[in-house]
Amino acid sequence: MYYRTLGLSGLRVSAVGLGCMGMSHAYGAPADKGEMTELLADAVEMGYTFFDTAEMYGTPDRPHDNEELLGEALRRFRDRIVIATKFGISFDCPEAGGTHAVIPDSRPAAIRRSVEGSLRRLHTDRIDLYYQHRIDPAIEPETVAEVMADLIREGKILHWGISEATEEYLRRAHRVCPVTAIQNRYSMMARRHETLFPVLEELGVGLVAFSPLANGLLSNRYTTETTFDPATDYRASMPQYHRESFVKNRPLFALLERLADEHRATAAQISLAWMINKRPWIVPIPGTRCLCRLKENIGAADVHLSADEVRAIDAELDTMEMSEVFGGSPVIDKPKNERKQ
Repeated sequence: MYYRTLGLSGLRVSAVGLGCMGMSHAYGAPADKGEMTELLADAVEMGYTFFDTAEMYGTPDRPHDNEELLGEALRRFRDRIVIATKFGISFDCPEAGGTHAVIPDSRPAAIRRSVEGSLRRLHTDRIDLYYQHRIDPAIEPETVAEVMADLIREGKILHWGISEATEEYLRRAHRVCPVTAIQNRYSMMARRHETLFPVLEELGVGLVAFSPLANGLLSNRYTTETTFDPATDYRASMPQYHRESFVKNRPLFALLERLADEHRATAAQISLAWMINKRPWIVPIPGTRCLCRLKENIGAADVHLSADEVRAIDAELDTMEMSEVFGGSPVIDKPKNERKQ
């Protein structure tokens, strides 16, 4: 397995991480805990060292299910791995089916409650990388960064990051407490955050890419006949999985197939290798519930694309027609006085 450092932080992680959300949330009913415990152990033995979760990945009856799963499954490997989790959002109407809107809350007291809960559920005395899950329009970035600095001094977290960061927010937060990584949606179908690359280079901040396979589509294993449960699986409403999108995305699928043949790889591995080889501080965190996909994804680190090949792929993507791609859950901004205390 290859490893890399997130920016200038010194935080060393496997070149491919494991996004664990789908084991408990948004990709159908939660998976069997025993099977996922075995899968997480297999991941460690394969060389994965970077595991991503969040306090709000769960179900209405078990809202913190994913952290609880990782806490039990990974406690015996704790000194061999890096655990990232997140604070700062809750679901609006979590009991409703389908995609949920989220409510941000990064008040200092709320962050304090969140970190203590995550430490307890993860059975650990420190969180290696602690993300603000979404920017809270009601709280200044400097305020959040000050809390992060305090938590680092107290040893409760070792590094911090921001998910779905913007340049202005990142710069302001970084001036108060250096940011280790941002976690943004990034894939061949979602490239708008490439405008942040010069800023990340300047500040020495890493990029953790979530949904690096466009919620699985870029594995090229789905068809117009694939169906998802609209009550439990977000993919049922994602635009890239609409029937007409498969027609529109044929050029993209053809590109992936051609590159996969050339490199004796799979479409998923090409999709991940494209970003791994683009910058040394990019780490994708694809998710899976299947052992075969776990092996396939980590194998992307062995697929080497030259700088010229990456540029050629970018040039094709720049002019390629493709469908819309899921952009994330809507964010509801509630005034401070309407938020839970």
